[in-house]
Amino acid sequence: MKIVLASNNSGKLVELQAMFAPLQMTLVRQSELNIPEAEEPFRTFVENALAKARHAARLSGLPALADDAGLCVDAFGGLPGVDTAYYATRFGYAKSDDNNVTALLEQMQGIDNRRAAMVSTLVAVRSADDPEPLIAVGRVVGEIARERLGTQGFGFDPIMFIPEFSKTFAQLPVEVKNANSHRGRAAQAMLALMRERWMA
Repeated sequence: MKIVLASNNSGKLVELQAMFAPLQMTLVRQSELNIPEAEEPFRTFVENALAKARHAARLSGLPALADDAGLCVDAFGGLPGVDTAYYATRFGYAKSDDNNVTALLEQMQGIDNRRAAMVSTLVAVRSADDPEPLIAVGRVVGEIARERLGTQGFGFDPIMFIPEFSKTFAQLPVEVKNANSHRGRAAQAMLALMRERWMA
């Protein structure tokens, strides 16, 4: 089955392709089909993911999968949340993963409550008008490290410290990270939903 990934993020594509391989699904990035990015006007991950999935399905005529993910920092009342990708721009930096990490480390100087969650919400639709979208959420709670540690991964991986491994996501082997990350957990739940609802 061919399914459109409603994202142009190459890191997400690589991670999700590996995770969805057991279902013999081919993920095609929306940019390969000349589909522009959808608007993301909402304040929750699930609403934005649903908007992106419906947009990609409508313009491609194919089933679509969308992921909206972000970092929710306890000390900031759950923010940056849906604004995670643009976090650095609030502090005068250009939009980039590296600048996001720099900005967060600066904003958290002197803050002892370092608890944070990485959240991934995956939404899949069979068509743009699918009345029963599949929704899977993955969540990993950790702490914001005080400096970058590790070189794997992308996004906030170098400062997302996971107590059960005593390492950041960027210090873990890729297969361990994928199995235990917020996106990994959401993908596992989504695979189970697809098997039950779409392939039964």
